[in-house]
Amino acid sequence: MFFTYLRRELRRRRKAALVVASGLALGIALVIVVSSVSSGMEKAQGKVLQSLYGLGTDMTVTKAAAAQSSSSDRPRFNFDARDSDSDAEQSSDRVMVQGFQTLAAGTVTKVDDQKGVGDAVGGLSLQVIKVNGQFKQGQFKQDPNQQGGGRGAPPSPQGRVEGGGAQFDVNSYSVYGTDVTKPALGPLTSSKITSGRTFKSSETNAKVVIADKSYAKEKKLVLGDTVTVKSVKYKVIGIATPDSGDAAANLYIPLKQAQTLSDSKNKVTTIYVKAADSQQISGVKSTIQKNIPGTTVTTSADLADTVSGSLSTASDLASSVGKWLSIAVLVAAFLVAGLLTSSAVSRRVREFGTLKALGWKSGRVTRQVVGEAIVNGLVGGVLGIGVGLAGAYVVTAISPTLKAELPSAGGGPGGGGPGGGFGGPARQTASKALDVALTAPVAFSTIVVAVALAVTGGLIAGAFGGWRASRLRPADALRRVE
Repeated sequence: MFFTYLRRELRRRRKAALVVASGLALGIALVIVVSSVSSGMEKAQGKVLQSLYGLGTDMTVTKAAAAQSSSSDRPRFNFDARDSDSDAEQSSDRVMVQGFQTLAAGTVTKVDDQKGVGDAVGGLSLQVIKVNGQFKQGQFKQDPNQQGGGRGAPPSPQGRVEGGGAQFDVNSYSVYGTDVTKPALGPLTSSKITSGRTFKSSETNAKVVIADKSYAKEKKLVLGDTVTVKSVKYKVIGIATPDSGDAAANLYIPLKQAQTLSDSKNKVTTIYVKAADSQQISGVKSTIQKNIPGTTVTTSADLADTVSGSLSTASDLASSVGKWLSIAVLVAAFLVAGLLTSSAVSRRVREFGTLKALGWKSGRVTRQVVGEAIVNGLVGGVLGIGVGLAGAYVVTAISPTLKAELPSAGGGPGGGGPGGGFGGPARQTASKALDVALTAPVAFSTIVVAVALAVTGGLIAGAFGGWRASRLRPADALRRVE
């Protein structure tokens, strides 16, 4: 009887039911679109952060660079004197630790032993300044009109020196020493090996190098070529292409080789950390800071706060304005559905009064009204899910481009030297702007929330109408009889 009466009443009041369902559908669709766009923002921001610190890295541990105490800390280049007739080129490399003070390699083990740390790996960020060129001695040309010296004195040569001088080129590039035994963690994971191969775990001290694609193109490097750093030749075994943004470094070599080049035996500049539980990152950060003093721990959330541009603006709008707008529309939709249901009950006074006169109790009448409202809510949920999915599809199809401005040199949370940023090698990207395509993925949980909202809207509307229906009496029906 319940379902028969329910089906008949919904069919008889199709327009009123559609109005209530449409109001709920609008609120639910807005929730789906805002949720999917927010997910797209998080995905886009994650892509930006990955370009800085590598896939799988939750935080980095560094130590701020100390201020230079004297001019002796500045790069110096020494060249040998050459015969004036020699045109041989001279070159000199200065390999410097970039940006941060070094940490003892044992600190990596200490960090790895902290509670909540899933894995930790060290890296050494270097800057190489290469100066090469040649000296040319000038030629003395005597003035043909020179006068002789004084009485009895030999003539003194008069003239000028022409030509000569020095011409040197200065080339600066970044080198990152990576732990080849843990390839799944660190900045190299933000790039894909598109040519050749990556490091083998046995190449801990091998003279091999992976070149960034842009740098390899600039220097015309191909697989099998050699790159000379401080008189040491490294064989190019792979070309890495960044997934997004710029590469963390121009060249990647095994960590031990980087330590040898920079006279930094058993030293690292950055420790890349992966938390055992991504939901406990803040707790892991506090633990590391407490147990390993003198270090700076920077999480992805810290870096995310420094990202600006249209991506940041859109993310703020989606998370704040969008959220409150969705809540406001839902509240309005629930209230309108309740008022419309209550109004519909007022127009059915004779019907419900007659049913009570025939023996229906107030509870049965209330259940009938609530049942109709829940069906209206479910219909609204189906419509809202359909409209919401269509809206998310349109956003993904259009795929608007957002710009992410990364922290400028020296201004990142890593601090302590040129570049800042999230970890040492990230400073090559720190001054760049990335263009990210926005998508709007819809999670299954969002659909579940939409269904829950539809049922909730129906219950709220049913509560309004049921309360009104429960107060009706048979005598109310008689008053409406003409």
